[in-house]
Amino acid sequence: MDTTDAAGQKLQKATFAAGCFWGVEAAFVKLKGVVSTRVGYTGGHFKDPTYEDVCTGKTGHAEALELQFDPRQISYGELLDVFWKIHDPTTLNRQGPDVGSQYRSAVFFHGHEQEQAALSSKERLQQSGSYKNKIVTQIQPASEFYQAEDYHQRYYQKHGIESCPY
Repeated sequence: MDTTDAAGQKLQKATFAAGCFWGVEAAFVKLKGVVSTRVGYTGGHFKDPTYEDVCTGKTGHAEALELQFDPRQISYGELLDVFWKIHDPTTLNRQGPDVGSQYRSAVFFHGHEQEQAALSSKERLQQSGSYKNKIVTQIQPASEFYQAEDYHQRYYQKHGIESCPY
């Protein structure tokens, strides 16, 4: 899905889940070409979830990052490279101390090109031998994205933290 920036240039959207959305946002927000970020919930069946709803593990939603990027400055493939590096894609429903389906590894693609890029990237990584276990990252179409509460947005910046401690 494309949008345009203030100068009329086409931007693209990408959505990733890789554990706690604070750390995911911290990894992507500083990349040149990432124009905007917002953390929230997606991939589930529960309408208008709150953080407390998602923490129950019963909504089907994952904590996720939705970002807009300028493909003239950073490619979707480069974003995928960052995604794979910031978490362990072989752990099912867990990243570090965070456990539950809301912390699953997932790429929510926006269109056929992103789907193919994500599938190819996952296959290349699995075949590379970088991981002894199978990559369990879900690759699925983007669905409605529910923005998280304001106190979750840019959490690390607001609290002077560089990245996730684990």
